Amino acid sequence: MTDKKKLQEVDLYKPIQKYFSRKGYEVYGEVKDCDIVAVKEDELVIVELKLSLSVDLLIQAAKRQKLTDQVYIGIPKPKGRLNSKQWADKCHLVKMLELGLIVVSFPGNRSQADILIHPAPFNRKIAAGRNKMKREAILKEINGRSADFNVGGSTRTKIMTAYKENCIQIACILDRMGPLSPKALKVMGAGDKVTSILTNNYYGWFERIKRGTYAITEKGILEVQEYKDLVNYYLEKLDIRDGGESN
Repeated sequence: MTDKKKLQEVDLYKPIQKYFSRKGYEVYGEVKDCDIVAVKEDELVIVELKLSLSVDLLIQAAKRQKLTDQVYIGIPKPKGRLNSKQWADKCHLVKMLELGLIVVSFPGNRSQADILIHPAPFNRKIAAGRNKMKREAILKEINGRSADFNVGGSTRTKIMTAYKENCIQIACILDRMGPLSPKALKVMGAGDKVTSILTNNYYGWFERIKRGTYAITEKGILEVQEYKDLVNYYLEKLDIRDGGESN
């Protein structure tokens, strides 16, 4: 590679220079703060080099887009898998910024530059269309929540999901009203997923006491109390409902 010495940015220059030279470009190093400049007729290509795909490199390359829309970033080929989610996310960001990506490898005593991404306009509508199901899943999750009980950026705390909220709601109704059937729970506003929630019993909060009738367990009574805001919210809804029906 480089006589096993530590890789430096200058080691990326030659293989990239050879690549563009073979394509008919005149290639120059260090021109007006640009690491590599390649010219063919009226076409101007700029390549910025770094030893890793960093934010600083992306900022540097984005600045070069003021000069030309043909801007690449050049890095050593990563040692990790190129089909990993982390690498795919980085490539997505490169595409969003409409940059190109060159990776340089050093097989044996040789060096080789490969273009993985060419600079091209990023079509947000196409990208949004490909992720339509994920978008719908986010909106569905939001619609299933009664309020915002999570703190953005939390990683080590329990996340309140629409599914868990539904479980808490069912637990509150059973605790207040006593054993009920899935049909009765639905009538009381517990949602269309009542049957599957009771059957799967993911949290161990429910038990079937006879055919078609469920009650809350001791575990459920204890653990639901951790979510006092939600418990109060659903109990108030029950009180309002009971008050409305008694009128």
